[in-house]
Amino acid sequence: MTADASRVIALSAGDLAVASGLVLVAGVASMLLRLRIERQLAIAAVRTVVQLMLIGYVLRWVFDLRSASLVGVVAVVMIVIATAAAIRRSARTFAGVGWRAFVALFVTALATTLCTTQVVIGVQPWYEPQYLIPLLGMLLGNSLTGISLCLDQLLETLTERRDEIEMELAHGASRWEAARDRLAEAVRRGMIPIINTMMVVGLVSLPGMMTGQILAGEDPLSAVKYQILIMFMIAAAVAITSMIMVLLAYRRFFTDDHRLDIGPIRKRG
Repeated sequence: MTADASRVIALSAGDLAVASGLVLVAGVASMLLRLRIERQLAIAAVRTVVQLMLIGYVLRWVFDLRSASLVGVVAVVMIVIATAAAIRRSARTFAGVGWRAFVALFVTALATTLCTTQVVIGVQPWYEPQYLIPLLGMLLGNSLTGISLCLDQLLETLTERRDEIEMELAHGASRWEAARDRLAEAVRRGMIPIINTMMVVGLVSLPGMMTGQILAGEDPLSAVKYQILIMFMIAAAVAITSMIMVLLAYRRFFTDDHRLDIGPIRKRG
C-alpha cells in the first residue's frame, strides 16, 4: 500500500494483533531455549497495551478540555509516579529520599518544560496540553533514570568508601572537599545514558519523537529540528536533576561539623 506523505496510515486492532505476533515469536523462542522469560514478556506486553491505551484516552480527554488546572493535576501526578519509579530502582535507599527526588524532578522538569514551550517554541496558551504533557513526559522519563543512576552510585560510594572519606575529614578536609569528587562521579553516572544517546543519534538510532513526526507526514528536516531541541532539553534536565539530587543527599549525609553520617542508608530488601 502507498500513502500520501501528508496522510497518516491509521492502524486497526487487527494491525496491532499482527504486531503482537512478533512478541509471541520471542516468547516461543524463550520456551524452546528454556530462557524462562516468556511470562515476564507476556506481562510486559499486556501492561504496554493497557497502559498506553489508558493514557491515550486520558490525553484525548485532557486535550479536549484544555483546562490549566487539569493539566497541572496531570503534571503533578506524572512527577509523583516518576519519583516513585526513580527511587525504586536504586539498590540502596534512605529516609527522606522520596521528597528529595520529588523536589529535584518538580523544579527541573517544570522549569525546563516551560522554558522550552514559552521561550523557544512560543506555545499559547502556556498550558497547551498538546505540547506541555508530551515534553514533560519525555523529560521525566529520562530524568528519573538519571536520578536512579546517580543515587545508586552516590549511596554505594558513601557506603563502600566510608573509611577513605572519614580519613580525609580527619586530616582536615572540609565536608565539601571530601564529598566533591564523589558527587561529581555520581552526576557523571546519571548522565551516561543521555550522553551515549546523543553520541549516536541519527547515526545508529532515530529517536521516537522524530520517527513519529516523520510517520505522521512531517517534513524530515522539521522533525530533525524538533528532535535537536528535545535532545538539548533532555540533556539539560538530566544534568540539573542529577545535580540537585546529589546536593540534597550531600546535605543529608555530611553534617555541619564536617562528619560523615551514613546511618540512614540501608539496602533494599
